[in-house]
Amino acid sequence: MAAPSETAPIVPAPSATAPALPTPSATTPSATTAGLGACGAGQVEVSGKVMSPATGHRGVELVFTLAAGASPCTLAGYPGVDSGAGGPLLHADRTPRGFMGGLPQGSDDPPTVTLRPDHPATAIVEGTAFDAAGSGCPLYTNLSVTPPNSTDTHTVTVTIDSCALHVHPVTG
Repeated sequence: MAAPSETAPIVPAPSATAPALPTPSATTPSATTAGLGACGAGQVEVSGKVMSPATGHRGVELVFTLAAGASPCTLAGYPGVDSGAGGPLLHADRTPRGFMGGLPQGSDDPPTVTLRPDHPATAIVEGTAFDAAGSGCPLYTNLSVTPPNSTDTHTVTVTIDSCALHVHPVTG
């Protein structure tokens, strides 16, 4: 009988020690995303919403959602954004923040966002509606958007009048 009672304390001791280490790290964002890969082609859908204009500034909130049937994955960094129909081709400059949104002051490191069916990511595209001379800018009726670290480009039907575009990183 002495052998079984000595064995019982030995079994719980390692199992009590093992969960104590992973449990705290499982609540950190890096542990949550560690097992997930970056989103690939076909995993992300992109849509856009026009933001309310503000003192000559124009903005579009890009919304990145998990495609139906896709497994959760991660996005980090800047989406690629080019203007579509309505004027000359514009390539959005990548900036951490601007007048309409972006990363908080003091933080220039884009976060890693886990895309799940109930958890989209967003990014802001912005510009000004007037050039340096005060003339109005072209009205674009769509944007070509490529999620971060991807080559899967989507046409997003949304309007923005701007002479230059700036895009900020994806956030959760």
